[in-house]
Amino acid sequence: MPIRPRSETKLLDAADDLLFTRGIAATSVDEILERAGVSAATLYRGYTSKEALVAAALVRRHETWIAVWDAAVERARTPVDKVLAVFDALDEFQRRPDGSRWCAFLGTAAEYADAPPEITAVVRTETETYRTRLAALAAPVVGVRADAVADELLLVVSGALAMRLRDPDHGTGTARTIAEALLDTGS
Repeated sequence: MPIRPRSETKLLDAADDLLFTRGIAATSVDEILERAGVSAATLYRGYTSKEALVAAALVRRHETWIAVWDAAVERARTPVDKVLAVFDALDEFQRRPDGSRWCAFLGTAAEYADAPPEITAVVRTETETYRTRLAALAAPVVGVRADAVADELLLVVSGALAMRLRDPDHGTGTARTIAEALLDTGS
């Protein structure tokens, strides 16, 4: 019997809350089960391992993030503003109760010296989503340099997220200024 949607939501909520604030290694499956209020049998009906649950929580977080980013892009008026909307979305996402103090993807990647395939795949997908979307948004602004500028912007975004480890209230103002300079000069 497959996992019920309500049970899956409880598991993913608990996993997201614990794993991405306390850490994957620091959080036991038993703690996730207790927070979710479900049995181990329920967990393993839906996920073959803790890593599979981590990957599913990341996939769900990625989908939520994309919706926040899409809304920020939609509100933007100019091509430059559409590129910079990633920073509006990052600040908005950080204010959400499920925003955590920094990037769950960076945190997950940092926890595994040799990540299992399901984790590697979801982290790569998230990275490529950033690259692809930033390149598409940058193309009207920087033309043929869009792929290179997207890589540079991804580095700036990643740095802004990492700064939240040093200061959980760190905003994206400096990152936005750097991004504006990249877009202004075409890098």
